[in-house]
Amino acid sequence: MQTDFDIFIIGGGINGCGVARDAAGRGMKVGLAEMHDLAGATSSASTKLFHGGLRYLEFFEFGLVRKALIEREVLLKAMPHISWPMRFVLPYHPDMRFESETPTSRLLSLVMPWMKGRRPAWLIRLGLFIYDNLGGRKILPPTRVVDLTKRPVGAPLKGKFKTAYEYSDCWVEDSRLVVLNARDAQDHGAQIMTRTKVVSAARVDDHWEIVTERDGQQLTFTARGLVNAGGPWVEDVIRNAVRLNSTEGVRLVRGSHIVTKKLFDHDKAYFFQGEDGRIIFAIPYETDFTLIGTTDAEHDDLSRKPTATDAEQDYLCQFASQYFEKPVTRDDIVWTYSGVRPLYDDGAKSATAATRDYVLSLDENGAPLLNIFGGKITTYRKLAENALKKLTPALGDTQTWTAGVALPGGNFAVADRDRLVSQLQADYPFLSPAWALRLIKAYGTEARDILGDAKAAADLGVDFGATLTEKEVKWLAEKEYAQTAEDILWRRSKLGLRMTPDQVAVLENYMGG
Repeated sequence: MQTDFDIFIIGGGINGCGVARDAAGRGMKVGLAEMHDLAGATSSASTKLFHGGLRYLEFFEFGLVRKALIEREVLLKAMPHISWPMRFVLPYHPDMRFESETPTSRLLSLVMPWMKGRRPAWLIRLGLFIYDNLGGRKILPPTRVVDLTKRPVGAPLKGKFKTAYEYSDCWVEDSRLVVLNARDAQDHGAQIMTRTKVVSAARVDDHWEIVTERDGQQLTFTARGLVNAGGPWVEDVIRNAVRLNSTEGVRLVRGSHIVTKKLFDHDKAYFFQGEDGRIIFAIPYETDFTLIGTTDAEHDDLSRKPTATDAEQDYLCQFASQYFEKPVTRDDIVWTYSGVRPLYDDGAKSATAATRDYVLSLDENGAPLLNIFGGKITTYRKLAENALKKLTPALGDTQTWTAGVALPGGNFAVADRDRLVSQLQADYPFLSPAWALRLIKAYGTEARDILGDAKAAADLGVDFGATLTEKEVKWLAEKEYAQTAEDILWRRSKLGLRMTPDQVAVLENYMGG
């Protein structure tokens, strides 16, 4: 039978859009349905890092960390506009503790009981040595020891911190990563359907029939294979849309973040270890702010929107205040966000200990169904490759292709970003340095497509505030699936941090019209 699609994907987060891009680029007919906006849930609520997961070494997750470390630089080369290298400062003090249930903590307590859960300096150095060398690092600089009493990175910290370790990871604009994967998938022929809910999916003979609903209208599609990339809703899709029994499930873990007024004046991030064994990051954010997170809390009710609770906000403020000389308080917070991580339920005792690796479960009782559990943003591309490898026996063998292939706007060298900013400002003199930098960091080489032949800011149409213009809004609506002011201000960008309520209302009216 001739079907509408080779693969139909449920879910428009990073896993779903990553699979869509990879499959479409292999010549497959691909459909994707997302019930809300792209990256509307977990994929826009991360700590926004391409990282190996330094703390996962304590859980002996060497395979996961190695995969992620190798992938960091592959991704960095493919999207140098929305990702960039970042140095992390890990201050050391003898009071540092493990979480008591990590394998490393239990092993150390067994062989060195006098340590009583401490993280000794030699262990941190060993972990960072492994982190530096496990993934074949080529672009990113290695770990070094920092004297906090003589370096700017020590100035915001309490005087008891004398030494730190500085290592490399990468920043990424998570929700833009999702959108650019969707765009590239569409450029390769995929059909991307947002605000479209999958009501049901059933096997009929040798294929799937998928019923979708948008604005009260139902449509039916057929596909040779079905991919369930529902993220937190992966179990709901299995039980209520596909109506299958499964013993596999997810553990829903809420991660909350706070964004504060700028807490320090350099471009490095901090990796803080708490006396309770947990860790948080404090990261330079959107030039004028600091991002602090994350928490790990069970979140059992998907009907309840994840938010940073008062207790979580207090926890993050108190945690950061153990390091910063000036205490961080709730009054410093300008925004919070929270997301639910759908971790594979491996029976771990705590949310912190649950595996961050992904699990791909293939149901071949008829037309294939691939359920995706868990995953990390850093390994999304490898997840997509492995997902298609699972499906190829049924759908036909194809070649991998995404390694090193730039996403839209990312066709320039990692080291060339500053040059692109300078050239853009030279060619469009009405741009301020901050405006030019924002455009390059969002759109890369496509920034020129948005600006076109504009000779002055007025040529870009309505000025919505915070350098957002009508030309850019039209680009986001026509090219990047944005339909509401929230899509633009909090997922395609973070300009919501800079716009007044009156400016937001004007944009909402424009989008509604």
